[in-house]
Amino acid sequence: MANDKTAHWKDLLRKRLASAKQDGRTEEEKKAEETELFTKYYTEWKRGEKGEDDSFKHIPRFYYRLPAEDEVLLQKLREESRAVFLQRKSRELLDNEELQNLWFLLDKHQVPPTTSDEAMISYESFLKVGEKAGAKCKLFFTARVYAKLLHNDPYGRISIMQFFNYVMRKVWLHQTRIGLSLYDVAGQGYLRESDLENYILELIPTLPQLDGLEKSFYSFYVCTAVRKFFFFLDPLHTGKIKIQDILACSFLDDLLELRDEELSKESQESNWFSAPSALRVYGQYLNLDKDHNGMLSKEELSRYGTGTLTSVFLDRVYQECLTYDGEMDYKTYLDFVLALENRKEPAALQYIFKLLDMENKGSLNVFALNYFFRAIQEQMKIHGQEPVSFQDVKDEIFDMVKPKDPYKITLQDLVNSGQGDTVTSILIDLNGFWTYENREVLVANDTDSNTADLDDP
Repeated sequence: MANDKTAHWKDLLRKRLASAKQDGRTEEEKKAEETELFTKYYTEWKRGEKGEDDSFKHIPRFYYRLPAEDEVLLQKLREESRAVFLQRKSRELLDNEELQNLWFLLDKHQVPPTTSDEAMISYESFLKVGEKAGAKCKLFFTARVYAKLLHNDPYGRISIMQFFNYVMRKVWLHQTRIGLSLYDVAGQGYLRESDLENYILELIPTLPQLDGLEKSFYSFYVCTAVRKFFFFLDPLHTGKIKIQDILACSFLDDLLELRDEELSKESQESNWFSAPSALRVYGQYLNLDKDHNGMLSKEELSRYGTGTLTSVFLDRVYQECLTYDGEMDYKTYLDFVLALENRKEPAALQYIFKLLDMENKGSLNVFALNYFFRAIQEQMKIHGQEPVSFQDVKDEIFDMVKPKDPYKITLQDLVNSGQGDTVTSILIDLNGFWTYENREVLVANDTDSNTADLDDP
């Protein structure tokens, strides 16, 4: 096809040259015609191949450019269209009345005999309920869902309560995703730090467990809550988190647990997002800030916890973490607290490992271990204790971690070993090392105290 077109152009050129001598037009007229012909043939060449392939007519457009900042009208159009789309998706979800009707239908079609006082339903009845429940419920009444919930019932039935909880969970996830998407300003499926701050700030009035918080503390509470999301879900510090990742983790469950007006004191204390927990963390920060300038110096941070973190480790904290004139702000302090309070978690181990990896090699060799443990030995001398041999500790660390390379330990080795929290505690915290060194005595004491409690009348 391309060869035919080339031959066609050659013929035209020959005819053009042959008739040029007989042409009585002016130069301007000739140039105008030449431009017209060039434009015509160039356009045909540019899109002619696409036009002859039928597949181009069926391939849908898959890329739409995002409007620029100065394209206000396009931005508004995009925002409105997204809002309409989310409203439509919201209307497709089951409301409370529809959920209640679904429960009545399921209860009406339960199949005897009951197992452990739990109502059961067979696959045949399951399909009947699906037909009566309406179009919104159709996606829940599939063989795949039924098979997921099928366990060891001898009659091949599933629990009505388990199925209903499954539906409730799915509806909640979709509702929450829509709610989070309303704060996704870019419309790209992720939330920036400011987006998540707005979401949590507007969520506070709906959480009864936070009723006692003063409005002046809201900004500190929001900062405390948002930091946990970004510390664990944004390890590369991109400044944004996928909405899917937020839904997949348990943090949102912990946050929305504060809707329960009768939440126990123990649950509140263990929940990072509760008012007592947020006030505890902020109160600790204020107590450490002896000069009341709103920032923490290295000397002030050294009193954190039991005050037994080594000076070598704290030096690394202030070398690697974001500081302002050598002092740490509240947001950086929150990362520090989250790392030390969750040492078993990969994100926390990554934080601490970066501080231990002085040469940025991605691994810890014997020199690095000795460098940090020497500070532990110095603290032991100060407290009148006999320093433990580094060789013994080094051997124990390598035995615990069992790294792929017998001469160095990587972050992945620490995570895979399940002993990362113990190893890091040995290297950075005298109290952590003492706990490890006396673990057998502590276990024996716990056993004795438990036995004594059982013997009490």
